[in-house]
Amino acid sequence: MSVGLRHVERIRLGMDRLRGSIPQGWAVERLQGWHLPLLQDPAFLPLLSQLQRALLLGLPERLLGAVVPSLPHGPVVHVALLRLPSHPPQPLGLIVTRRLNRRGTCWEVDHLALAQIREPFAPSETEVAEALVREAIQSTRGVASWIATSSVLDGQRQAFLRAQGFQQVRLDQLWQWQLQGEPPPLPPVLQEQPLNRQTAALLWHLEQSCCPAHLRHLFDRRIEDLLQQSGGCGWLLVDGSRNEAVAAIRHQNHHPEVGVVAELSLQPGRDDLYGAPSAWLLHRLAKPGTPLVLRADRDDDARRHWLESFGATLMGEQILMARTVWRRQEAQPARQAALRLEAMLEQWKPSPRSLPTPAGQR
Repeated sequence: MSVGLRHVERIRLGMDRLRGSIPQGWAVERLQGWHLPLLQDPAFLPLLSQLQRALLLGLPERLLGAVVPSLPHGPVVHVALLRLPSHPPQPLGLIVTRRLNRRGTCWEVDHLALAQIREPFAPSETEVAEALVREAIQSTRGVASWIATSSVLDGQRQAFLRAQGFQQVRLDQLWQWQLQGEPPPLPPVLQEQPLNRQTAALLWHLEQSCCPAHLRHLFDRRIEDLLQQSGGCGWLLVDGSRNEAVAAIRHQNHHPEVGVVAELSLQPGRDDLYGAPSAWLLHRLAKPGTPLVLRADRDDDARRHWLESFGATLMGEQILMARTVWRRQEAQPARQAALRLEAMLEQWKPSPRSLPTPAGQR
């Protein structure tokens, strides 16, 4: 390409960026099989197993999803590709999203990875990230809220998400704990029960009481969502006199680098549960050689002090960000046309026949 043509191309790309659209030289696409050999950038390599799973589950889930909408969905991946004349497509970045409940009203931005591109016509990292997030949101139907997490040290990721309407809703500390020693005995008033379909309702009520109102609205979790997210792996401590769960722990996901991420829930106002009951729950869920990762709100002094005294190690702080999706209600042309036709024919409808008045009432 001559110098003059390069100059014209740069001007065209700059005008496209000012207009806020994706230039013709690159595009965001749904992940396909032929994309995998191209994803050799170091930013993409740790995600290859998830990308392969997304491809394997994508087609059958799309076919079955039309019949069974509540079918659990695998991850959805979008890839940004740079397309230049006489060059193979070059990946610029990718985004992995997944839905968090069976109804599909809450989705999560799981991964947002950007390649290190030095091409003269390549868009900036900000443009690629914003286009990926925007396409993921716009291509998913029926979603009411999106969430994403970011390390407090990753200011770039936070900036990308804020540009698409995400706002901070919670600041957490992540603590890592290794299984050690024997579990302490439980108080006689508490009964241990495994998480299953019979006890899931007790856990749901406990987590609803622990979760702030604005987060309950965002997550929109039902009983079946807890079972799906935990894989049925969890334990509850039930107060037999009132038949309610006062403490519980369940599996959330497994991170190959940090260990098993778990959700520990305690009845609000029961700081006395930070002791033998909480320690017993950690011992029941933890496995030898695999760290257990727990979340603690940075303002929850009781949980932080207990984790520190129990031998847990602070890994870092994480920001939970969220945005609500507002969509204009789609018009229904057929319904509107029927209403107009009904109004036109109203004057030709036969009037209801009046009933004769009984003779005694005249």
